[in-house]
Amino acid sequence: MAAKVDKDSCVGCGACTQACPAEAIKLEGDKAQVNEDSCVSCGACVDACPCSAITVE
Repeated sequence: MAAKVDKDSCVGCGACTQACPAEAIKLEGDKAQVNEDSCVSCGACVDACPCSAITVE
């Protein structure tokens, strides 16, 4: 399963984009957006997010 971003919790800090080894996360506007085709479900973004806005289910 690809990572999912809770848009209400995301503050657009970019920590997840820097942590993603697959470069599957981009900031669109002021929110993170996951490219589900590129996501490898490693959880690096989950650990990097200071707002707990990302989950991998």
